[in-house]
Amino acid sequence: MSKGKRYTHEFKVEAVKQITERGYSAADVAERLGISSNSLYNWQKQLDKKSEPKKSADDSVRIAQLEAELKRVTEERDIFKKGRKVLCKPARVKYAFIRDHQREFSVAAMSRVLKIHRSGFYAWLKQPSSARAIEDERLLKLIREFYIASGATYGSPWIHRDLLEAGESCSVHRVAKIMRRSGLRARIGYQRRYIKNGKPSRIADNVLERAFAPASPNTAWVSDITYVRTYEGFLYLATVIDLFSRRVVGWSMDKNIDKHLVINALLMAVYQRRPKQQVLVHSDQGSQYGSADYLAFMKENNLKPSMSRRGNCHDNAVAESFFATFKKRVTKKKIYDTRDEARSEIFNFIEMFYNSKKRHSHTDGVSPAQFENAWFTKQITV
Repeated sequence: MSKGKRYTHEFKVEAVKQITERGYSAADVAERLGISSNSLYNWQKQLDKKSEPKKSADDSVRIAQLEAELKRVTEERDIFKKGRKVLCKPARVKYAFIRDHQREFSVAAMSRVLKIHRSGFYAWLKQPSSARAIEDERLLKLIREFYIASGATYGSPWIHRDLLEAGESCSVHRVAKIMRRSGLRARIGYQRRYIKNGKPSRIADNVLERAFAPASPNTAWVSDITYVRTYEGFLYLATVIDLFSRRVVGWSMDKNIDKHLVINALLMAVYQRRPKQQVLVHSDQGSQYGSADYLAFMKENNLKPSMSRRGNCHDNAVAESFFATFKKRVTKKKIYDTRDEARSEIFNFIEMFYNSKKRHSHTDGVSPAQFENAWFTKQITV
């Protein structure tokens, strides 16, 4: 190439096109045009710079703003995806979410999406649990103890009474809220079919007539039978309940459901209570209660029979209610390995819990034993 030779802009453009568009190598183009490869490379750089659009200062600022906006929207979208379950939760739940995702998202963005103040979050970090939350945790431990002791049959009203007796001071609504939040619910009983109007018994009339609230003990008793499943076979339970206090005054367990089962339960009631006056004993129309031996035992011990209408469980509602509680606490969806194991748990329920601890609305929220003791104490002082 001649020293100092000048080339037009058009020449430079076409020379560079041989490389960029036609695919020739720079060395080949330089040799054919009689120029150096360095000149070609320089021309290409110059043309590339001229072809780039010039950005104004305003455009750069606008682009930066759009990029920042895109980053913010993307982050908020991701926060919303992960935190959608806590959007309607209390502030402390949101604070816990922010704490758990600080490395992934900024605190400011999470606070903005969850609509809380950053200052509140930082204050929460110093003391995650409020004084009320700490107190609720303490109450929950006591509530669980009473709930388990009741066999999961107590709801918030009876748990509240237990707390008051233990010296605690809180409202029943607070107890209900703590139990609901912790998933503690009283077990519900079984539904049972009944006939509105059944046939009267040919053995004894319905003398009780659903008068379930006598004025004194040993006035009226009710009796009924249920069964418990074991892998050795059924274990049958007969009970006798004093309507005055709802106390189980007699019970009997056996593998056979016969007249001896109900007679033994009634024998325990007579032996323990030793009534001085005639007692009305109400039952259903089961064959055990209609046996000659059972009726003879009743007559010999100054007991008067009364029977429900056939198929009408409401005529013996107190006994049915007892067995509903019994099944909820002891036998619901359960099969015992042996009859002895079932006997032990039934005894524990009747004597250690039901008679001595179980609260009743009929007895103003105290146990049958406490209700009777208060009545006898009152009789002595009068």
